[in-house]
Amino acid sequence: MSETHPSTEDNSRPGFYEIRVKGHLDDQWAGWFGGLTITPVEGGDTLLTGPVVDQAALHGLLRKVRDLGMPLLSVNRVEPGQAEASEDER
Repeated sequence: MSETHPSTEDNSRPGFYEIRVKGHLDDQWAGWFGGLTITPVEGGDTLLTGPVVDQAALHGLLRKVRDLGMPLLSVNRVEPGQAEASEDER
């Protein structure tokens, strides 16, 4: 039998995610991706950043990336200030 460990994360507020895909999307896709901020970055990638209410919503966003046929490069849960700082470094 496996042990269950309580989560140290605060599940009462949405997580803030940074999803990187190969290819460029413009702002017209923001509605499709639940209002996430769409940022084209050098090298032909796009960052989708913003709050995601729960894991089910995150999986829904990842299905949308798959449905567009865009290669998924990374998914990271970040603090809101951390995502903005990492975008400034690009």
